[in-house]
Amino acid sequence: MFTSDPPAVVFVTEFSLCPEPPLKRLEKFASSGADCVILRAKGLSYPEYLALAKEALAIFSGSPSRLVLHGSPEAADELGYPYIHLPLGVLRTLDPEKRKSYKTLGASCHSADDAAEAEKAGCTYISAGHVFDTDCKKGLPGRGTDFLREVCAAVRIPVLAIGGVAPQNARSLYECGASGFCVMSSAMTCADPKALVKEFKNA
Repeated sequence: MFTSDPPAVVFVTEFSLCPEPPLKRLEKFASSGADCVILRAKGLSYPEYLALAKEALAIFSGSPSRLVLHGSPEAADELGYPYIHLPLGVLRTLDPEKRKSYKTLGASCHSADDAAEAEKAGCTYISAGHVFDTDCKKGLPGRGTDFLREVCAAVRIPVLAIGGVAPQNARSLYECGASGFCVMSSAMTCADPKALVKEFKNA
């Protein structure tokens, strides 16, 4: 799903940061040119997340951007939707045959060992972070580009860098071996997601 040339731009949702209703922001994401949008909504109950996912799938039905569900194999199963991103702890609970049923299976990793485990478990890509300092992880210093380089060297599947990612530092992440960039805070707060994608692509 992700190739390193050109690097993928992936938006990750965090609606508490957004100045407008969730569906309005998702409509902008669907026409932004982002390669992928990960529908993360940790504060929602399962019924609430399922309802949001249904509406999001309708919004992205004609979009070239791929919607990926986050954190809920149950929602993916109920919707018959085979694109999902999971915390590593949730991935570990899945039966190996269940893992094989997804066309796209991502996992959040925080070390080279995590990355190798996720690849062995059948993931088609991983996210690795947090690379740089970010307000989303206040008080926790970023792991740095050496960390990202180590993760990229540990696996053969695509690695998406996450944490403090901006157009200004995107090239350094690409040079570490990252196949793309996960962007959350700036994606949720910017006035024009399409312009943000262009900034990353131009960088």
